[in-house]
Amino acid sequence: EELQTIVDLLTTNETYFFREAKHLDFLREHILPQRSSNPFRVWSAASSSGEEAYSIAMTLAEALGDTHWEIVGSDICTRVLEKASRGHYALDRTDGIPAGFMRKYCLKGVRSQAGTFLIVPELRQRTRFYQINLMHPVDAGIGDFDVVFLRNVMIYFDPPTKAKVVHNLLPRLKRGGYLIIGHSETLTGIVDGLTPVRPTIYRKP
Repeated sequence: EELQTIVDLLTTNETYFFREAKHLDFLREHILPQRSSNPFRVWSAASSSGEEAYSIAMTLAEALGDTHWEIVGSDICTRVLEKASRGHYALDRTDGIPAGFMRKYCLKGVRSQAGTFLIVPELRQRTRFYQINLMHPVDAGIGDFDVVFLRNVMIYFDPPTKAKVVHNLLPRLKRGGYLIIGHSETLTGIVDGLTPVRPTIYRKP
């Protein structure tokens, strides 16, 4: 318990809704139209308090509706995972959420919950969160994914650590699946076996 407390205090959890939205545009415009998996599965591999996972969920809900899709979010920090599972945020966190999505997928709190909002149950039911340390091989029980978001986490790692993290998660990415990293990151010279699609977006052959 003390070790986990240290991890929770030391980890960086900067995140917000629809961060680096061009990646979600690529998901909607290029990946989803050619999808073949059922269910279509996305992994937010450094999900922090859940804003990224729910941004992806809103994007999938809008594009795929009631078809079979699901999202997994993971982090090493238990404190942020608890918040992510609740899907309950302060209203000052809504910057970046399109107005239509806000009306459709977020419930504004009243009375004792004034000043907050809750992600609708329909999205929370399709989004599960787990504690995963990306420095270790990822348990196959989590399943395989069509898209893995690994954004804004490797900026804190040296090249050997970056290579280890990607090596650990690649077995969980399906052939033909996409790995998306942050706009300030690159895998050039670090990881082999991935085909660059455009800057920060790679595909597994």
